[in-house]
Formats: sequence, structure tokens, C-alpha cells
Amino acid sequence: MPSAISTSEAPEPTLEQQPEPVTAGKPKPVNKAKKPAKVCRPLDMARLRYYVRQSQRRRNVMFNPEPVLRYQTYQPQDFTMEIKAIVEAILFAAAKPMTAKQLQQVFPELEQPDLQEIQHSIEAIMADYQSRPVELKKVASGYRFQIKQELSRWVSRLFEEKPPKYSRALLETLAIIAYRQPVTRGDIEDIRGVAVSSTIIQTLLEREWIRVVAHKESPGRPALYGTTKIFLDYFNLAEIGELPTMQAIQNLEFDAGLVKPVEDLSDQQTQTQ
Repeated sequence: MPSAISTSEAPEPTLEQQPEPVTAGKPKPVNKAKKPAKVCRPLDMARLRYYVRQSQRRRNVMFNPEPVLRYQTYQPQDFTMEIKAIVEAILFAAAKPMTAKQLQQVFPELEQPDLQEIQHSIEAIMADYQSRPVELKKVASGYRFQIKQELSRWVSRLFEEKPPKYSRALLETLAIIAYRQPVTRGDIEDIRGVAVSSTIIQTLLEREWIRVVAHKESPGRPALYGTTKIFLDYFNLAEIGELPTMQAIQNLEFDAGLVKPVEDLSDQQTQTQ
């Protein structure tokens, strides 16, 4: 007879009941849910500039006897006054007039204020200097510090070099170009009634008071002359429209023997025609 089955032996586990194999040294992979993408907020350049300046103040606290607060509220007017002081110092030390854009480029990239802030600073500086002998003047090339016009004759005594004297013919030629630009050399000769010397034109070109702006569409294509920004800066003008009118020039009180009244150019042109 066949032997009876021993009850102590357990039945073999099925495929579903078999345990998962354990691999030594390899952790069990865990399915991690993907984190949602972070939403990038727009960068506030004003706050960034303020943070950079505050960081610089903290680094320089050892050289500054005044206490610096570690936490300060965001107040744009705090560094607006600082911008005003920096703009004033740059204009005072500059060797030539500077525009608001040029002033902005002097600042480091992360500390560049807006053009509107620089313009407000310039206007505030101009207001501060209204009652002083020095003024911040706007000319064609930008803004510059200069002595007020009524005090220039006193300051000029400091310099031994005398201002250059120009001939009447050169000044007349310059005046015709300034008031009738663009004009050709032939137009100038028609108005003055005499030939224009090449030396006069060359002198004005070398001083960069005039330049060739175009060429006239006529036989020979003569050059058309016009004034430059250097001419406006030299005569303390911001634009060509600030030139005095002919009637205003005739009404001025001229010093005897120094300057003679300027005749109306329109009358001269009518007579020559």
C-alpha cells in the first residue's frame, strides 16, 4: 500500500504567493511624484539695485562709524538722494557736457537707475544752483557746470590767454550759415556781395563750428554747410532756435568801437537780387 502523505510538510506556494527577490546593495525604487514647476516672477530691478547697495554698505561697515541697520524697509527715495549726489559729482568732474543716457552708463550694470530718476536728479540740481554763482546749464551736447554769464568777466581775469579775435568777414560768414543753413558757398557770396575766402571756410571747419551736411543737387554738387553741436556749446545754446532774432540784435546796446550793429540779412539778400 502506498504510504500516507505526511501532514507536517507544507504545500508549495503558488506563483502569486512567491516573495519578491531581494537584490543586495540596490534599494527598492520608489515612484516619486514630479514636483510642479516653479512660477518665475518678473525681476524687480529697483529692488535688486537696492539690495546690492545695502549689501555694499554692510561690507563697508568697518569703515563707516555710523551704525547700519541690518533690516531696512524698501524705500526708493532713500537712494534717489544718493543718485542725485552721484550725478552732481559726475557732472562736476566731467570734462565735457553729458546727457542723461551717458550719465546712466557710468553706473555699474546692476546699479543703473532709470533715465527718469536721472532726469529728476538733474532738475533738482539745477534748482539747487539757481541762487549760486555756478549753474548747471543745458547745452546741445548735454548738461555741464559753468560760471554764470554775468560773472564771466571776473573769472576770465584768472587766465592769461586772451580769447581769439575773429575778423568781421568770418563772423558774417558764420552768422549767415547759422541763420540760413543749409547754405552753399555761393549763397554766402550772394548775401555778402563779396567772395568768401577759402581760409574762412577752413577755419570754421577746423574749429568744428560748421560741417558739410549734404550736397546740393545742382551742377558741380556744391557742399551745403550747417552748424554743429560744438558751435551751440561754444555760444551757450541748447538748440539753434535759441539764436536771437535780427530785430533783437539791432535793439541791443553796442559798445562803441567794439561791435557794430548787424544789418538784416534778408534786406541784404533782397538788395543783391
